[in-house]
Amino acid sequence: MNGQKRSDITPGKQVDIVLKKDQRSGNLTTGTVKDILTNSPSHPHGIKVRLEDGQVGRVKKVY
Repeated sequence: MNGQKRSDITPGKQVDIVLKKDQRSGNLTTGTVKDILTNSPSHPHGIKVRLEDGQVGRVKKVY
C-alpha cells in the first residue's frame, strides 16, 4: 500500500514516511503510527502521520 488512502492507515501500523527535511533526498524513516494528522480521505503526496517517537511525515509505504 502506498499511503495515499487514510483508510489504509491505523495507529499501531508499521509505515515508511518521508520527513519534511528529507523530501528532496527521498530518505525514508520507518516507524509505528501514533496519530493520523490528515483529515481528508486521501492525499496525493501521502497521509501525514506522527510516529511513536514524535517524528512527523507523509506515509510512502504501509506494511
